[in-house]
Amino acid sequence: MANRTVKDATSVHGTNPQYLVEKIIRTRIYDSKYWKEQCFALTAELLVDKAMELRYVGGVYGGNIKPSPFLCLTLKMLQIQPEKDIIIEFIKQDDFKYVRALGAFYLRLVHSSLDCHKYLEPLLNDYRKLRIMNRNGQYELSHMDEFIDGLMREERVNDIMMPRILKRDERSRHSPTRNGIRSSRHGDKRHRSRSRDRRDDGERKRRRSRSRERRHKSPGHRHHHHHKTKDRDRERGRDREHKRRERGDKDYESSRDHHKEKRRTKDRERGERRRHRRERETSLEMEIAEANMIRAKLGMAPLRR
Repeated sequence: MANRTVKDATSVHGTNPQYLVEKIIRTRIYDSKYWKEQCFALTAELLVDKAMELRYVGGVYGGNIKPSPFLCLTLKMLQIQPEKDIIIEFIKQDDFKYVRALGAFYLRLVHSSLDCHKYLEPLLNDYRKLRIMNRNGQYELSHMDEFIDGLMREERVNDIMMPRILKRDERSRHSPTRNGIRSSRHGDKRHRSRSRDRRDDGERKRRRSRSRERRHKSPGHRHHHHHKTKDRDRERGRDREHKRRERGDKDYESSRDHHKEKRRTKDRERGERRRHRRERETSLEMEIAEANMIRAKLGMAPLRR
């Protein structure tokens, strides 16, 4: 129950906000001591005090994948979903650099590309030092502008996959600027004229198809069309035969010779079978005649075939 997202939370990028953190890391966070002791029943107001106590930025570290307090508080923010004004205050304040880093990281995860460019790009002028914990549990020195640049450019930061962000040119293409509005008006006019042309073309095609259907339904046209089709097929067959002969198609000739040879072989085999059958019948009649002669001498009745 303590690990569920709040009931009135809105989906982020089409999913539960907590699912932005991978399941293995999420499970490690739920099992960690910091989550159970420090993040239990945290609200947006109490979260500020915990963020002020942060001393480094990091993801998971060590062989058994321990989550850092920075990552635990990020998941807690995804769970309770604080208001946007609170996150902006996290970013705009200058006194606590790790609170600013936490707010920037959460904003990059949850909010749109427009908000990311609007609120994170000014932080590139912040050159304060940051302590970063790597995967081996060792501290590395970095700076706030490098951290923000990594948020805007890298695919994975602090062992969490960053959602896709639009580039500047794509953002300007999607943003409703004055020039964009003007060009969209011109585009609407062009689109209307094109759609009108398409409608006219469609009407012309429908009229043509209706007149064609009427012609096809008439009995005289049906009779004429039937004869025309037969003549066309006959002419095509003649043309094919003529081309084949002109070309002197060797394959055609060889296949015809092959069929002739096959027919001759079959006739030969059939004649052989008939001859064998006649020979068998003749020999059988001779045997019966000899047997009947012997039986007549012995006074026995003759055999019948």
